[in-house]
Amino acid sequence: MENLAGKVGIVTGAASGIGRAAALAFARAGVALILADRDEAGGAATCAAVRDGGGRAVFVATDVSDAEACVRMAAAATRHFGRLDLALNNAAIQGPSAPIAEYPLDGWATTLGINLSGVFYCMRAEIPLLLAGGGGAIVNVASISGLISFPNQSGYVAAKHGVVGLTKAACNEYGPLGIRCNAIAPGATETPMLPGGISREFRDVLPARRAAQPEEIAAAAVWLCSPASSYVNGACLPVDGGYLVQ
Repeated sequence: MENLAGKVGIVTGAASGIGRAAALAFARAGVALILADRDEAGGAATCAAVRDGGGRAVFVATDVSDAEACVRMAAAATRHFGRLDLALNNAAIQGPSAPIAEYPLDGWATTLGINLSGVFYCMRAEIPLLLAGGGGAIVNVASISGLISFPNQSGYVAAKHGVVGLTKAACNEYGPLGIRCNAIAPGATETPMLPGGISREFRDVLPARRAAQPEEIAAAAVWLCSPASSYVNGACLPVDGGYLVQ
């Protein structure tokens, strides 16, 4: 396990799935956490799980599509723990499924607002605090949909491609100032966004022959925030069981 004792971090989308697994993994590594989600009950449950395991966490109800809410979320890190060292920007929704010509406009706005603008708003709020502490690490959760595409998912695909681009832009702009910014591209993962699991047809083309567990994605996030990945910057790491080699 990576040792990040004494660090302070943010995890968005912490109420369930990858976010909850990441919160627990970062806490085990010694990170004091601000946990954010618009699902207050789920976020509070994750916070309680961290504390039950001996970790430190504060839950802040946050809609990441609201820029001011993201500022308040980031400020909570310094208010409660005195600094910010790392952030996992994970909050996302699946969005509607429809061809582009039929894609609902409100669904487009909501999907881009949470999955892309939400990451931008979080980074915009987090980066000044990381700079104030001399640098740190950001990990943005993209998707294999940020590297390839799937039919009828234009909102999700466009947003996740944008997350990869934002990650690269941040590397160029803030790498010289001590901030590493990387992305993770999970494949199919057993979370509430994948109800019922993966189909047999999808499983049969995966070299891993199974979906990921959230803890496997979380482990990659912790590594990318740790000194073990100190020369990794601007990367988008697929954690997909080999799907992209198909």
